[in-house]
Amino acid sequence: MLPALLSLLVSTTTPTPTPAPTSSGAISGIADALNNSLDGISAQSAAACQESDISVCGLVVRFTGQKELGQILEVVLGTPLRLLLIIGVGVLVRRALHRVIDRLSERIATGAANATPSRTAATGTGTGGTESNDSAPTPLLTTRRQARSRTLAQVLRSITTIAITVIVVLMVLQELSFSVAPLLSIAGVFGVALGFGAQSLVRDVVSGMFMIVEDQYGVGDVVDVGAASGSVEAVGLRITRLRDVNGTVWYVRNGEILRVGNQSQGWARAVLDVNIGYTEDIDHAEEVLLETAQQLRADERFAAFVIDEPEVWGVEALTTDGVVMRVVVKTQPLQQWVVARELRRRIKQRLDAEGIEMRTMPRTVVINEDEEDEPRPSPAARADDLDH
Repeated sequence: MLPALLSLLVSTTTPTPTPAPTSSGAISGIADALNNSLDGISAQSAAACQESDISVCGLVVRFTGQKELGQILEVVLGTPLRLLLIIGVGVLVRRALHRVIDRLSERIATGAANATPSRTAATGTGTGGTESNDSAPTPLLTTRRQARSRTLAQVLRSITTIAITVIVVLMVLQELSFSVAPLLSIAGVFGVALGFGAQSLVRDVVSGMFMIVEDQYGVGDVVDVGAASGSVEAVGLRITRLRDVNGTVWYVRNGEILRVGNQSQGWARAVLDVNIGYTEDIDHAEEVLLETAQQLRADERFAAFVIDEPEVWGVEALTTDGVVMRVVVKTQPLQQWVVARELRRRIKQRLDAEGIEMRTMPRTVVINEDEEDEPRPSPAARADDLDH
């Protein structure tokens, strides 16, 4: 009795193994799916197969009059040919746009679009304005143009490639009878989420593109962007890398840059304020300063740095220490500091040789210092001196 119960319990608790699916069943399922897709394509081609249609089926019906043959060729050749045509047109359009972008980049790099721009430079208060054309492109300017053109071309090529790829993929899916409406809806929702979640990133990229297109600054320029100042080492779409005079590297987001002061674009100017005493001859001092600046320009070591005649703007200010006279020299970009240092040294030597006093710091004058050190006579001694 007990062995029979045990056998019955085991038989009821042990699961019955299910037969594994055979490979022939999977193959038949795939074949059914392919047949259904082909039937859908053939039905679509049959509905659109007209003698006036510009398609494989329409051409076959027009020349042979056999609609069944046209439907078969439409299924076998029509859809692949249309897919190849869509992809081929996308590739050709991409190449054409990239060629246009490369030509535009080359024009920017060589400066053909703006070879000899003219700038109006103010020479100072009370001196009027003079117009002067920029000199020939310097190696620094050529490097800036090349870096700007490469960055701009890379950005435009990437944008065109992504846009054309998205359009081609959507057209291919639509040709394969896939509904692209859900994809467009998902893309719209993703775009809105990206716009709200990455506003700072989008702002940085857009600002970087405008900075590159407008050529606000480039690699090698000395700029002041408010948060930091220094020499530009790299310009990207999101950040700009600067190195200040102490060697510190600053990474500034392009979207946070509200103003840019470029000290090395086009031309620069060395401005020196010389403080001389009130007792000095102003006309003579002005002649000495102008001669010193002209001698600096005539020097072979600095002739390539100075691009215009030096000027003495005259008396700039009257202070409690002396008379401030201003000297200005127009220089090549990034050379104003070299010219200013050498000009200060020469002005100091020349004024010392001419006996013109420079007043840079207030002086303290002690009156009756010797009398304070001597002992004062008593009132009785002063009375005796008066009696005698």
